Amino acid sequence: MRIANLSGRLVLIVAGKAVDVERAAQGRFAADPQAVYDRWAEFTAWAATATDLPEGVDFDPRDLGSPVPAPRQVLAVGLNYGDHAKESGFAVPDTLPPVFPKYASAITGPVTEVALPAGGHTDWEVELVVAIGSRAYRAEPSWEHVAGLTVGQDLSERITQLAGPAPQFGLGKSFPGFAPVGPWLVTPDEFDDPDDLELGCSINGEEMQKGRTRDLIFSVPALIAKLSAVLPLLPGDLIFTGTPAGVGLGRTPQRWLAPGDELVSYVEGIGELRQTCTGGN
Repeated sequence: MRIANLSGRLVLIVAGKAVDVERAAQGRFAADPQAVYDRWAEFTAWAATATDLPEGVDFDPRDLGSPVPAPRQVLAVGLNYGDHAKESGFAVPDTLPPVFPKYASAITGPVTEVALPAGGHTDWEVELVVAIGSRAYRAEPSWEHVAGLTVGQDLSERITQLAGPAPQFGLGKSFPGFAPVGPWLVTPDEFDDPDDLELGCSINGEEMQKGRTRDLIFSVPALIAKLSAVLPLLPGDLIFTGTPAGVGLGRTPQRWLAPGDELVSYVEGIGELRQTCTGGN
């Protein structure tokens, strides 16, 4: 199953077309895309048996918002690929990965313009993103609490992130538009192996990153266990699971996004994001 946020309304994506959920379910579920996660089990049960859906409509990808537009918690995981840890100059974590917030005001949809902060060094980090479908606290490693998977970009302004006596990861990664997510959420059953998906990104057609989620140091089930050992994961929360090697910070010479750049990010079996960079503000 694929669900999306089309102009602020929850839709099912069926054969490439959008079916409005509130109308198809005759008001049983609200149009608000975020509200569905608090009723995820009920919603998936309905969707699995709904055989008389109305015909879907064509849509413009620019009208898609994040399939999870207002999560209560956005947890981002660092150094979760060995090659990225190496290029960043850090040891591979062995017991707990570094975790930091991306603030919800940074979330946007899959096709956007991003204003680069003036005088900054804005970097790219393509990531598999997990949406939580049921509360998890002190959970065992499993896919049980996962609603679905989507594509994310952990855009990062490195000067802000690394300034001061201690790093400012949350602020440096939460400028407006620095958390594009989409194009839709795909449930785990849609994949032959949800633990092994290709992901990557390019700038102006030049490949920057390419990896596979089988190389995650902490897999999605392991992250559920590690994170929920400390705090409850709530329905509709997002987890950015980490990025493979190829970011601008780790290059020689270092490279940053510039006005006019088009950043395209993808995860196999899900889809792509497309961000156009504009001048600093």
